Amino acid sequence: MSADAVHVRVRPGRTVSLTLAGAVLAVIALAAVAPALLATHDPLLTDVRATLQPPSPAHWFGTDQSGRDVYSRVVFGAGRSVGIGLLATGLALVIGVIAGSLAAVAPRPVDTVAMRIVDVLLAFPEFLVALLVVAVLGPGPANVALAVTIAAVPVYIRLARAQTRTLAAAEYVEAARISGVPTVLVHVRHVLPGVLGAVSVLATIGVGTSILAAAGLSFLGLGPTEPTPEWGLMLSAGRNLLLQAPWVAVFPGLAITATVVSVSVVGRTLRARAEERGT
Repeated sequence: MSADAVHVRVRPGRTVSLTLAGAVLAVIALAAVAPALLATHDPLLTDVRATLQPPSPAHWFGTDQSGRDVYSRVVFGAGRSVGIGLLATGLALVIGVIAGSLAAVAPRPVDTVAMRIVDVLLAFPEFLVALLVVAVLGPGPANVALAVTIAAVPVYIRLARAQTRTLAAAEYVEAARISGVPTVLVHVRHVLPGVLGAVSVLATIGVGTSILAAAGLSFLGLGPTEPTPEWGLMLSAGRNLLLQAPWVAVFPGLAITATVVSVSVVGRTLRARAEERGT
């Protein structure tokens, strides 16, 4: 069988996966931006008479140990869980591009020291780095976002540095320099857009990692506190009820899984297309 035939067969499957992932992310985005449109109850409203009720027409995802509607809490939790991931990834991308680009054009000793620091951080899992940062700064949503940002930055710095060096040596960039265009302007016009393009594709995948890391920190009790609706916190609250009322933890867990998998599918598809354009 030819490579072209294989390529033709694989593409429909990729398209279906991308369509499903896009649909999931569209729902998650709506929940994050306008949760009141999807929610059926007040996520903070408690009802001791309705504690731990299983899924039903009245409560689609059941109720938790305080009688709160799990479905509505999952919907309202999307804004916080996804928001932290997006914020952390956005900050990491900006910091990474700036630091990586500067390291690429800095004197060799400065570049060497910077890269050794990056290598040390990359030697540890991102979640462990984020956990250490939160341990130093203390718990809280803002510190969780900062910790996830710091943990994600090294990857973007390394990629931005490599892309900056590659693009700076390109013929069209050399031609721009020879024509008398100032170095800073050459970098902004011809190098930076290429760096941003490459790093942005990686950041698409990185959003899922950041969401997972933020949820993990919240699960450990280092993020938002009760009664805030947040997926990691909800998962933590339901971990002791898996035998009695599994829906309390299952649905927040499914929300995290669906979001991370969908983001990964979109990110990997974009990366594959970028690689195809580059070949």
